Amino acid sequence: MTVFRWICGVLIGLLAASSALSFVIFIVADIDLWLKRARSMRRLTSAVFMFYINVEIWRRVALVIIHW
Repeated sequence: MTVFRWICGVLIGLLAASSALSFVIFIVADIDLWLKRARSMRRLTSAVFMFYINVEIWRRVALVIIHW
C-alpha cells in the first residue's frame, strides 16, 4: 500500500506542477491553448486524488469487514 501512496503522491505532484506551469505560461504568453492544458491537468490531478481517497476508504472498509 505504501507503493500505491507514493505513486499517487508523485503523480498528483507532477500533475499539479504541470498545471501551475501551464497556467503561468498562459498568463505570460496569453495563448488560450495553455489555459486549456492547465484546466486539463487540474482535472486529472483532481481525478487522481479522488481515486486515491476512494481506494483508501474502500481499503479501510474491507479491512473492517475482514476483521469484524
